[in-house]
Amino acid sequence: MKPADPKSKPTTYADAGVDISAGERVVEMFRESVRSTFRPEVVGDIGGFGGAFAFDQSRYREPLLVFSTDGAGTKVIVAQQAGIHDTVGIDLVAMSVNDVAAHGAEPLVFLDYIVIDKLVPGVVEEIVKGIAAGCRDAGCTLIGGEVAEHPGHLHPGSYDLAGFCTGVVERSELLTGKSITPGDVIIGMASSGIHANGFSLVRKVLLHDMMLELDHRPIGFDHTLAEELLKPTFIYSGVMTALHREGLVKGFANITGGGLPGNLPRILPEDTRAEIESTSWEAPRIFELIASLGQVSRAEMFSTFNMGIGMTAVVSPRDSNHVLDLIRSRGFQAFEIGSIKARDIDGDGVRVRIE
Repeated sequence: MKPADPKSKPTTYADAGVDISAGERVVEMFRESVRSTFRPEVVGDIGGFGGAFAFDQSRYREPLLVFSTDGAGTKVIVAQQAGIHDTVGIDLVAMSVNDVAAHGAEPLVFLDYIVIDKLVPGVVEEIVKGIAAGCRDAGCTLIGGEVAEHPGHLHPGSYDLAGFCTGVVERSELLTGKSITPGDVIIGMASSGIHANGFSLVRKVLLHDMMLELDHRPIGFDHTLAEELLKPTFIYSGVMTALHREGLVKGFANITGGGLPGNLPRILPEDTRAEIESTSWEAPRIFELIASLGQVSRAEMFSTFNMGIGMTAVVSPRDSNHVLDLIRSRGFQAFEIGSIKARDIDGDGVRVRIE
């Protein structure tokens, strides 16, 4: 082994690709964004080894904590290619808080994990601003997180995201879907577009096979492809909590990967099925673009994408109009998209009537 030259410069962690001082600067840059999400129950400040939160136990006799973790998928690749980093953080929050709210739980706290090839303060600051915006929208606290620099692990200039949410619900109010019966109505809440699922197919069809540029403006669109693809996932947790507190919902299904056929069965009793009328709403134009350019079948589209419905609520027929009004009053489009039927022997859990 050749000994080190005593006159040579000592090797540092920064020489290996990790800049601790840059990490400290980044924390200072987004400190106020994080604080802007704090609920009154937060104990302490950011910068500790963990986050403390004391939820109001007087509101719950038997509180259940509900947990969810998710990422933003390969949508982050599109964000990196476009150089737009302030929306995928909203996607990250939405993916977990919507899942927590689907159980009837109020999202309380959120944590993020950002792993990046080389720490670029401006990029990380934009990501965290998006995460903070999502947390404010969801009414939960960004109570902690981690920014990890992994040189040699990721492609140069790339990053990935993970998020973690905790919510609380009274045990007797936990939504399981067990009270759903034939005759109930399925309400669909409109999505903003693709949300954060199916982007591997999106990238293959639009960016790889068709070689469209992200600054391309497809026919019929008044904005660029990047702006369309990077529309952030809607955060429904506020309206979901309001509906649940009024006792109006028997079950929520978050329409993520797998679409309506893959997610609605997760809340249906075994002796029921869902029948969806695809003509009940108009899917965003981006889905038709993907289907036509990629020659993707309608069945494949429905089993991959949300097709314009980001969240569903199963309700009694007598409550349908009130639920629609309440959702629309919160700024979301909503539609009666189907109903619950008795399940046929060996029948599918969800039938989407595609026309």
